[in-house]
Amino acid sequence: MSLGSDISFPALSVLTFLPTAGALFMLVFLRGRPRAYKTTALVTSVITLGLAIYLAAKFNTRTPAFQFQEHAEWIGKLGISYRLGVDGISLLLILLTTLLSVLAILGSWNSIKDRALAFFISLLILETGMVGVFAAMDLFLFYVFWEVQLIPMYFIIGLWGGARRVYAAVKFFLYTFAGSVLMLVAILAVVWWNRKNGGDLTFDILTLQRVGFPTGLAAWSFAAFFLAFAIKVPMFPVHTWLPDAHTEAPTAGSVILAGVLLKMGTYGMIRFCIGFFPEMAARAVLPILILSVIAVVYGAAMSLVQPDMKRLVAYSSVSHMGFVTLGLFAFNQQGVEGSILQMVSHGVLTGALFMMVGFFYDRTHTRMIADYGGVAKPMPVAAAFFSLFVLGSLGLPGLSGFVGEFLILVGAFQYAKVFAVLASLGIVLGAAYLLWMYQRTMFQQANEKWLSLKDLNAREILTLVPLVVMAVWIGVYPHTFLSFLHAPVDNLLSQMQPYLHEQGGLLARMVASFFGGF
Repeated sequence: MSLGSDISFPALSVLTFLPTAGALFMLVFLRGRPRAYKTTALVTSVITLGLAIYLAAKFNTRTPAFQFQEHAEWIGKLGISYRLGVDGISLLLILLTTLLSVLAILGSWNSIKDRALAFFISLLILETGMVGVFAAMDLFLFYVFWEVQLIPMYFIIGLWGGARRVYAAVKFFLYTFAGSVLMLVAILAVVWWNRKNGGDLTFDILTLQRVGFPTGLAAWSFAAFFLAFAIKVPMFPVHTWLPDAHTEAPTAGSVILAGVLLKMGTYGMIRFCIGFFPEMAARAVLPILILSVIAVVYGAAMSLVQPDMKRLVAYSSVSHMGFVTLGLFAFNQQGVEGSILQMVSHGVLTGALFMMVGFFYDRTHTRMIADYGGVAKPMPVAAAFFSLFVLGSLGLPGLSGFVGEFLILVGAFQYAKVFAVLASLGIVLGAAYLLWMYQRTMFQQANEKWLSLKDLNAREILTLVPLVVMAVWIGVYPHTFLSFLHAPVDNLLSQMQPYLHEQGGLLARMVASFFGGF
């Protein structure tokens, strides 16, 4: 195994497989000892987070190169290798993954009563799959990790979810697995073409990114990859699995689903749709931006009419992820960096909102907004945390949601003003549905049933404080996080530039013609 020159031990392998090692230890040695396996799960995830922070501290932000690389032959006859590495984009998403994994375990401490050992083992295996997706530099390895994370999430929804958990879990699995099949076909197509035309038999991502694919193969492979990742985001109109999955999933499942799994879709677009097929990505800009704007407005409008708090936050994810794809395919520095920063911000804020809804549900056993009222009186600390996360999600300056959305709108404005104007409707509607939810649950006429509710305890406050810190940190000093993005985004845009110049005049004329030269 070859290691990167930055460090002297296989840090990425340890980071990836430590959660699974903790899960196996719990399964073998700690069965029937709930306090011990909960503590082990938490300690394992905290150590994993600490290692991710260590790598971030060692990371060189001035280069777009993949760092901390590990490489070993795996299935040599098929050109498959075990290769890991991270750039600034993947490292930020790994930091988000490891942070939310710790908080998901801490937030579920007392809420999972049935088969709790299996639940915490599932969370740890899920963490391995998610970190592996962001660290893999071999297409086959990437696909293995992509499938690994699907299984534990299916069980988390199907075993520990709500009344319609089986329906939601099967729907989640079928949608995601359909995308996985399309992705597998595209992977085999690009590997086969490279080998047929004199290249080595390899699944190495960086090698395949340098291959020029013929137009027909590129178009079909781009479409297969894009649809697979669009389902995961999820983009309109392949989003319908998400509200059901969120509504029925336990709190930890919703936090991880919104905070990390959706980001795997946009990360895949960066690595494969854009990295492998820049010309096709340039040609697809206009329809993708139109679908993104539809998702922004549609998701916000659907949130306005939801009676269930969790379903409202679920539809808000459709809207916020529409912003992410809008900025990503604007293909300029502000748009792409804002898109990636919004991935992190959305993971923090939406994960926090799902956590808050879970804390309220643990006390009231209802998520219906109409059942609440006056909760701020018995739970002032919870109301304060909830208000901060609501304000962050609607884009209040000084919190993380504002920075990402502002950069995305600047990027969209540079491409075509009409997209920025239409997307800004999502922000207006976001303020409406979020403030409406907050006002009806925390204030309004008090529901006497809730006057004896207990406020957040020390464990719940400890779970929320890191999310507050992240929301304020990104909102006040985003440079810390943007510094990881400058080099890889510059490199991405330099690869796209010839195709953007080629397509730009046509797309600009199409937009101007369609919208009357707005």
